[in-house]
Amino acid sequence: MSDTVIKAENLGKRYTIGHQRGRGDQTTFREVLVQNARNLWNKSRDLVAGRPVIVGDTLEEVWALKDVSFEIKRGEAVGIIGRNGAGKSTLLKILSRITEPTEGRVTIRGRVASLLEVGTGFHSELTGRENIYLNGTILGMTRTEIKKKFDEIVAFSEVERYLDTPVKRYSSGMYVRLAFAVAAHLEPEILVVDEVLAVGDAEFQKKCLGKMGDVTQEGRTVLFVSHNMGAVSTLCSSAILLNSGRLTRQGTTQQVIDEYERLEALEVRSEWTAPYNDDAEAEAHLKKIEILDCFDQKRHIFKSSEPIFIKFTIDIDKPNKNLKIGFDLTRNGLILFRSEQTDSLPPGSLIKKGTNILVCRIPPDILREGDYFLRPMVSIHMVHWIQNDIAPAVLFTVRFDASRSSYHMSITESNHPGIIFPQLIWTVELTTS
Repeated sequence: MSDTVIKAENLGKRYTIGHQRGRGDQTTFREVLVQNARNLWNKSRDLVAGRPVIVGDTLEEVWALKDVSFEIKRGEAVGIIGRNGAGKSTLLKILSRITEPTEGRVTIRGRVASLLEVGTGFHSELTGRENIYLNGTILGMTRTEIKKKFDEIVAFSEVERYLDTPVKRYSSGMYVRLAFAVAAHLEPEILVVDEVLAVGDAEFQKKCLGKMGDVTQEGRTVLFVSHNMGAVSTLCSSAILLNSGRLTRQGTTQQVIDEYERLEALEVRSEWTAPYNDDAEAEAHLKKIEILDCFDQKRHIFKSSEPIFIKFTIDIDKPNKNLKIGFDLTRNGLILFRSEQTDSLPPGSLIKKGTNILVCRIPPDILREGDYFLRPMVSIHMVHWIQNDIAPAVLFTVRFDASRSSYHMSITESNHPGIIFPQLIWTVELTTS
């Protein structure tokens, strides 16, 4: 019997989208009436023909997936990575039988449990207890099987106190805790998990990753979509890279992550300027990030012996002493560290109404050779995020500077383990016998 549990052959998914003239182009009442009449006619025609109703003056075909082929073996943990809009969620929906492919075919051997968004398969009016049985039944489990796992599910989700409360009153974190607990504990042969784990706190994410590791050790298969390359590299032995709906690379996790970051490096530079943002309710708007040297010049390649300066330009609309501006610095998908302005400045300092400029200095002789990505974030501490979904916005490269190091450094730099390579000071204290 073959160990292949998922086989995709030339999968393609096409969507038709509509484009409509903006209201600003309709300058007269007559034009508005004509436009509404045209939309009504198009909707009626589509209904009669049995086609999906699509609003718009012009139609465009978009391939969310195109010519995607791969095989996944039993017991593998496979990461599916790519930029937003690459087709990852569309692929998981096809594998979960939520949507049909436009072309190609996929063969699946085994029961699939999917967690594609918060509360998948839950009914908002039912209690947590009732939704465990409902969701388990949807996954193909008998009542006896669900009852056998019930206590484990509740203990893992940590929502026992609210078990008899309608889930519509749950927070997003409680939702995803319960949904993941059901999907992971009802013993599916294939577990499909999208980015929803990002909703939970750090401790819960660690718990979920541990559970998915247990699932693979039991010989079951996990498909895991995440933008957290650290989690993907920890959990998955292999990965698939999607780019613009096409499969770009399949191989070991590190090979695929390296290719993903290579593609990202083609898009990011030593400067990032925010796109137009009309969110008038936001307290602040991050406008620009620049990577500078000690002469205030923009650069993207530095020697390891040089300091690196990161300059943030941010517009403050509503001053708030709890406003935090920071960034994650990553390499090979791992977060090396997070820094925020409150690490060295008192809360509220230099954060005034209008344009603010903050500069963070990364000291020399800390980073190894390689490419480093910076992901910015803006938040009101302990309240909400303002901006934290920005893809790695800027890139800089560090090259080892052997000229300033002692004679042995050029030898040891290449074989010392570790993510960073700080030049620590050692001294010898002589003692008398």
